Amino acid sequence: MEKVLRAVLAPLLCLALHGQAAHADDLADNADLAVGSDLGEPVIVRLLPVGSGQVAVIEQQGAGNRATLDQNGQALLGKIVQSGGAQEAFILQEGNDLQAGINQQGRGNSASIRQSGSGNSASIEQIGNHNSASIEQAGTGLSSAVSQAGNGQQIHITQYR
Repeated sequence: MEKVLRAVLAPLLCLALHGQAAHADDLADNADLAVGSDLGEPVIVRLLPVGSGQVAVIEQQGAGNRATLDQNGQALLGKIVQSGGAQEAFILQEGNDLQAGINQQGRGNSASIRQSGSGNSASIEQIGNHNSASIEQAGTGLSSAVSQAGNGQQIHITQYR
């Protein structure tokens, strides 16, 4: 886990700092903005202290996608990837040594992962339209994975230990 965090943290930090510089340059020149243009939701990157061991990645392609990733603890890895439109994804992690990932492709999908404790992992993959999935885990050493391919499917997993 520590190798993964080190391998991902440095490039992520560089991208975040580069994005802030590009955003500052764009604020100085707003000639590309037109009245009534849809700029979408802003991307907010919160840089954490070096010793916190948290990595959060959100990648979105398409229109109307929403993603929230909130982590509190040590050695946490969260990733949301959305391709398509009108999708929602939410990850909340509290504890130590937790991993969560959501991958959505399609339209109108919703997914959420909430986990607390230590040594847990959870993943949701959705390919299709109007699927819904949620995972709730609290405890130690728990693992869950959901894969939905198709349309209109629903699943909810709850684990406590």
